[in-house]
Amino acid sequence: MATTSLFRLIMALLFALAVNAAPASQDIEERRAESASVVPAAPRFVVYSDQWVSGENGPPAASAIKGFNVFALSFLLLSGPAEQALEWTLISASDRAAIKAQYAAAGISLVVSAFGSTDAPTSSNADPIATANTMAAWVKQYSLDGIDIDYEDFNAFDASTGAAEAWLESFTRQLRSQLPSGQYIITHAPVAPWFEPNAWSGGGYLAIDKAVGSMIDWYNIQFYNQGTTEYTTCAGLLTSSGGAWPQTSLFEIAASGVSLNKLVIGKPATAGDATNGFIAPATLAGCVSQAKAKGWSAGVMSWEFPNAAASWISTVRAQSWPV
Repeated sequence: MATTSLFRLIMALLFALAVNAAPASQDIEERRAESASVVPAAPRFVVYSDQWVSGENGPPAASAIKGFNVFALSFLLLSGPAEQALEWTLISASDRAAIKAQYAAAGISLVVSAFGSTDAPTSSNADPIATANTMAAWVKQYSLDGIDIDYEDFNAFDASTGAAEAWLESFTRQLRSQLPSGQYIITHAPVAPWFEPNAWSGGGYLAIDKAVGSMIDWYNIQFYNQGTTEYTTCAGLLTSSGGAWPQTSLFEIAASGVSLNKLVIGKPATAGDATNGFIAPATLAGCVSQAKAKGWSAGVMSWEFPNAAASWISTVRAQSWPV
């Protein structure tokens, strides 16, 4: 997933100013009271946002994203928050509380997404433990429901040395130690090819799932930006990826040992939201219906709001879980 460069030069200064006004983290009892709604049961319908939308003051109204149950503020970087994550820190504490209450009433969890295409944590030698501690503290400081790990350090992962897998495993363990299961959401957003068996000397995401999968609530899988013909039909998306990335369709990943109902199908909202991999919403609705008929119920993710909003998800859910 991409992140824009808007305001990045002033990000560090704004972050420093915002921290002084940040609310204290919620106490454990309050988190326990909220936990039933914080971690939604499957199906999960997830939408990301890193765009600055004219006239907005924080995330969109819950009505604008009706049909989704997770909204991901993007991104929290190694250097601090950017784009929508930064905007969240700049609105008042009372506005944040009002938005959280509105979202909770609508059954929508609010999380932050980390890294994106901007950061390369392993290649830049970021310490996984310290990074996890910093990001977990930020989640608590700004009263969010959890964090999504959109790790896109392709140089590290594709080098196939095992360094990327080791980094992600250490990071996830430490993150979960700070953000307890049931009280906070932790998801990962890998590209689908990273689940290909026997392709990565470090084991790829199949190894990560075996090592720390129990600490990850679900995977927002990016079935896009992997080639012009990859994951562009229901068959290629669901049952037989073939091509450049064999054994990485939805049910093939499950056949490799990953829990089927943790595999959320990720797609761009429009052709313009990704380089390739777009499927028209009405067609995607048919794919989702086919997957449900085969016992899958994980849900759908989209990049990104405002193109992915209430109308988009209503169309995609129409044949399976109508809004």
